[in-house]
Amino acid sequence: MGRSVKVAISMPENVLKVIEKERKTRGESRSEFFRRAAEKLLKQEQEAKADEEYIRAYTAIPESTEEIAIANQLGMGALAKEPWDAMR
Repeated sequence: MGRSVKVAISMPENVLKVIEKERKTRGESRSEFFRRAAEKLLKQEQEAKADEEYIRAYTAIPESTEEIAIANQLGMGALAKEPWDAMR
């Protein structure tokens, strides 16, 4: 982690009380709690953006009928090699 800087934030008192209880239960400092929460939010937003880009690209250029047939054929071949009786 790089150099740390201090920040001040404002929030409703009832929200802070819930956060304090949760962070104490986890045994982490306020800084750790907020850093982890911010990192998680940023990661979720980045993943959501990547999902949206994938959907947009797939919608613009979907698989062809031939590509779908090939994928099905390959999948069936892979499934045929599985030891299904051994799972019983």
